[in-house]
Amino acid sequence: MKHGYKKSVLDNGLKVVSCNMPDRQSLSLGIWIKAGGRFEAAANKGISHFLEHLLFKGTKKYSCRQIKESIEGRGGALNAFTSEEITCYLVKLPAVYLDLALDVLSDMVLYPALPAEEVEKERTVILEEIKMYKDLPQSYVYELLDELLWPGQPLGMSIAGTLDSVAGIKREEISSFRESHYTAQNMIISAAGLPEHEELVAKIKKIFSSSLKKEANKFIEAEERQSGPQLKVLHKQTEQSHLAIGFHSLKRDDPLRYALGLLHVILGANMSSRLFNEVREKRGLAYEIGTQAKSFKDTGAFIVHAGTDNRKAGEAIEVILHELKMTVRELVSEDEFRRAKDFYLGQLALSLEDTQDQMLWIGESTLSLDRTYTLEETIEEVNQVTRQDLREVAGSIFKEESLNLALIGPLADKEKELRSRMHLEGEAVK
Repeated sequence: MKHGYKKSVLDNGLKVVSCNMPDRQSLSLGIWIKAGGRFEAAANKGISHFLEHLLFKGTKKYSCRQIKESIEGRGGALNAFTSEEITCYLVKLPAVYLDLALDVLSDMVLYPALPAEEVEKERTVILEEIKMYKDLPQSYVYELLDELLWPGQPLGMSIAGTLDSVAGIKREEISSFRESHYTAQNMIISAAGLPEHEELVAKIKKIFSSSLKKEANKFIEAEERQSGPQLKVLHKQTEQSHLAIGFHSLKRDDPLRYALGLLHVILGANMSSRLFNEVREKRGLAYEIGTQAKSFKDTGAFIVHAGTDNRKAGEAIEVILHELKMTVRELVSEDEFRRAKDFYLGQLALSLEDTQDQMLWIGESTLSLDRTYTLEETIEEVNQVTRQDLREVAGSIFKEESLNLALIGPLADKEKELRSRMHLEGEAVK
């Protein structure tokens, strides 16, 4: 079924995109802003995430409690997230409550109270959140990997910030950041479910008419400075060694992005994947093993993550790198390629049956790429990918000089061994 996507641009630059799904009873609504970790400096790192937290603490019209009760009291759910390039506030609830959803979300974004006492309370909460992630090696290892991939750059720093940066952010700075970044030109509103597009646009125009058109937010482009393999080990007494292997990868709109998606499926997206079979099923080296393809406006990263027996971390690394290398050396089989396409498209089709996933799909692509892809367009593009495309992508990414490895575990006396395992092309890392 082809969903009916419609898009409008208001006079002040705010974009509205919707998907009418007449067979659904729910409505999902999101307000997307070009604000996130990449729009920050070291001194105010974490300010986007800090602001996201504070928008739930009260507005011009609603108290903190009223924000939650107004949505949850109608059977709905309210949430938000901050990423490197995006902040999003979203709600899902029965479609009859469209006006309420718009009223609550818009009041949060346009008229947050930012009470001083809540700023201090939430500062403490976020500092504890930062400490919590540092105590979770399966999460913290990604931060160590990012530091290797993008040293000294916003992408190489935690979205939540550091203990020092969050402790130093003042309320006035948060308010100023919101005023400069939460502008119409930097916003997308996406909706999926029952709303009629013209009615939705009329309501949004009335609410956001006072939001002025300003220049679009920009960030400094990422630099890929790496000239050789890199290793970072955090020695910690853990029951498992947690590892993350990363390579610089494709940007979000790269012509071969779907080939990258299929490569991710084949290597580590499910229980049929090569890494799951080789590392876990055949050799018993890990319980958790998988891959991730991260894409940004100007760069990306392909990541393999695993939790292994402390005594077998080196062996696991060697097996993983061998499997990556095989995708460069040989074409994937026709059967494996077909199954990867069916999985990729099947998972996408299933997710788009849900109004929230549909809203997220159209909102992110419209904000990031200024284009709303239909499922049919995606199917057509994925079906044009060839096995040679996968090999080309693998060859462009899996290079020894681009290899990065981050580990957390009791590995104080094993760094030499780990380095000896870090090779994709003949010679080991020096």
